[in-house]
Amino acid sequence: MHIINVNRDIIGINRKIAERNRKFLDERGIRAVNIMGAIGSGKTIMIEELAEKLKDVRMAAIAGDVISDADARRIKKAGIETIGVNTGTECHLDAHLIDHAFGKLNLGGVELLLIENVGNLVCPTDFDLGEHRKIVIVSVTEGDDTVEKHPAIFVYCDLCIINKVDIADAVGADVEKMVADARRINPRLRIIKTSMKTGDGLDELVKWFKELAKG
Repeated sequence: MHIINVNRDIIGINRKIAERNRKFLDERGIRAVNIMGAIGSGKTIMIEELAEKLKDVRMAAIAGDVISDADARRIKKAGIETIGVNTGTECHLDAHLIDHAFGKLNLGGVELLLIENVGNLVCPTDFDLGEHRKIVIVSVTEGDDTVEKHPAIFVYCDLCIINKVDIADAVGADVEKMVADARRINPRLRIIKTSMKTGDGLDELVKWFKELAKG
């Protein structure tokens, strides 16, 4: 009797589609970023800030959600061409969904594609979308133990954003503990501490995205 590992087959098929997605983007000179984080961590407001501060970069966005299109509407309103992608019962985007989204976006002249994943710190970890960089956003309001509780997602990311640092004292969160936890899990991880409300860290964050788009 042969035992079929269904999960491994799904991941393998997804990886092949992701590689095709990456080739599609590379041929057009588009750099893609997979933006992951829990609900309320600040993914959408970060994209709105990028729309305001990266006027010289042509951007498009894919906004993933289980059933809503609220984030997609917010990003469109900020001036970025956006397609909303609903995952139904799934708690993450996958490469197949991104492949279909390509056909609904005008990607002519686009330099930077922002992919906002479904709000979750677990499910998106295993699914390559064909992106060039992975980032994770965590908020101090999630608790300063949120990094150590969700180590897998930090292993594979290039950038970690610790957001809402302006209210860390108010919610009893130790930002430096979060930094130390992230560095212990992934020593090569770039970490930027931000507040989308006060603007702390935004210049550094904008620079990171600009260098990726232009590099």
